[in-house]
Amino acid sequence: MPSRRGDGTLVFKICFYGPSLGGKTTALDWVYKREGLATGDMQQIQDPTGRTLFFDRVVARVSNVVFQVYTVAGQRRHKFQRQTVLKGTDACIFTWDSLIDQWGECIWSLKELLRFYGDRLIPAAPFDPPEVPTVVLANKRDLEDIVEVSKIRYALDTAKLNHVLIYETIAIQGLNVKRAFVYAARQAVLNHYKKLSGKTMESA
Repeated sequence: MPSRRGDGTLVFKICFYGPSLGGKTTALDWVYKREGLATGDMQQIQDPTGRTLFFDRVVARVSNVVFQVYTVAGQRRHKFQRQTVLKGTDACIFTWDSLIDQWGECIWSLKELLRFYGDRLIPAAPFDPPEVPTVVLANKRDLEDIVEVSKIRYALDTAKLNHVLIYETIAIQGLNVKRAFVYAARQAVLNHYKKLSGKTMESA
């Protein structure tokens, strides 16, 4: 559920989720620096290796709607930080590290996300939108030794996330990053207005 500023502007929350070093911060940095969607300073809390310790955050605007955009710390020990940052998310962008040797970490991270938000990510009925729309970035597609997208698709389908779109991305080049972000943002807004429409119909 989005919040509302004093001037009436709706503020939605989008969260980049996924394993450590998968490209979450790089993707958010591209949205911030290259696409001109974000305003103000990018807030980052990192350790000396460049890993996110708690979250990264920017404020972005698409059309006349504002989005607070976060990344979570991907390392396993930061479970409670992730749970805190994820709270209240209106759309999720799962950043899947395509490297073969990171497959286990991606699966672990996906299972954790489902433990936290499972019912909200899965539609209640066929063709219904989920409460929290999700998109997957199959990142690092420019590297060697990467998994086939069909394997990622199979993992999502097995998790009942067959409705989730996959974008092949190269975050350091920005390939498909904006497309995926705008899709997630648009779905969050559409979900909100669909809920409002449903409430209006019920009260009529």
